[in-house]
Amino acid sequence: MESTRALATEAVHAGRDDLARQGLHAPPIDLSTTYPSYDSRGEAARIDAFATTGAEPDGPPVYGRLGNPTVARFETALARLEGTESAVAFASGMAALSAVLLVRASLGLRHVVAVRPLYGCSDHLLTAGLLGSEVTWTDPAGIADALRPDTGLVMVESPANPTLAEVDLRAVAHACGSVPLLSDNTFATPVLQRPAALGARLVLHSATKYLGGHGDVMAGVVACDEEFAGRLRQVRFATGGVLHPLAGYLLLRGLSTLPVRVRAASANAAELVRRLSADPRVTRVHYPRIGGAMIAFETAGDPHEVIAAVRLITPAVSLGSVDTLIQHPASISHRIVDADDRRGAGVGDRLLRMSVGLEDVDDLWADLDQALGECPTSGTGSRAGGHDALAPADAAPAATALPRW
Repeated sequence: MESTRALATEAVHAGRDDLARQGLHAPPIDLSTTYPSYDSRGEAARIDAFATTGAEPDGPPVYGRLGNPTVARFETALARLEGTESAVAFASGMAALSAVLLVRASLGLRHVVAVRPLYGCSDHLLTAGLLGSEVTWTDPAGIADALRPDTGLVMVESPANPTLAEVDLRAVAHACGSVPLLSDNTFATPVLQRPAALGARLVLHSATKYLGGHGDVMAGVVACDEEFAGRLRQVRFATGGVLHPLAGYLLLRGLSTLPVRVRAASANAAELVRRLSADPRVTRVHYPRIGGAMIAFETAGDPHEVIAAVRLITPAVSLGSVDTLIQHPASISHRIVDADDRRGAGVGDRLLRMSVGLEDVDDLWADLDQALGECPTSGTGSRAGGHDALAPADAAPAATALPRW
């Protein structure tokens, strides 16, 4: 659903519009697992209606597995930010993706067309067929030819984890025809990109990352049209992958600062890209054209030594927190992907992925500088050099234009 309010305004107020009328300033946390009702006939009718369409029951809540008022506020807010009718939250990003696959499989549409790279566990879930799905991996140009009568989903991630490769979402959506396109928007967030406006029917987030933003909540969410949302709610109710109300509260709070955090971290990232791309200790830097706070770079030396040497930067999985994190994808986040498939998708053994936070950029660079160690050519540490890590067409932008909408 399109909004006439600016992104920063929507991030602060979506999901909270009714608070002042209730005499509240901060949103309440509803921790109830069940709710009393003296109208059992009415309850039966509402449950029957949910079983038919998956629409949120009218009136007071029924049971925590059907929905929760605090979580519903986050869902409302995220849908507004992504420009969709609805959003459905889950206990993790993988629970959210699993629900999408189960919705399509329930219609006999078990085939998935996907573009690598994806997040490693998404790749594994599709490849292993753990939910009865069958996947065809292709490049963006091959999507139309890969579609079959039983194709239920096309999945892409742009920018991709961890190489930051981008796809033309509008062109991909066109190639999908009537098959729903699921776009993982975890790295970009609605601050940088809104896939639904480009033709994606489903927008997936690991809300653990930028939406929460502080490394203290685990969640997933799918932004989509109301028809698909109803099916997702039914799967969530049946499988139990519900989001805890406290997590819903933290996510709603995280959204209020999402634009500020993403823009500030993106500015830090662009500056680090500029310095890394001039450093002879780095052979290649990956940074998306739309900008953002994620960087990937390949080292001339041993990447494991860099991981071991950082002191300010935290060597840990995950991303999108206020502090800077670095990890070695081939060892951790994408270890579960077959080695040949992993390397074929550009996830090399010398690749490091860094989620840039809100620290002072000079402090971050000082830590990276010492962690990268001696220059392989001169034998001394270097902050700059003649090495051009990025082709001119891939160079980091001096400034990223961010949509106001």
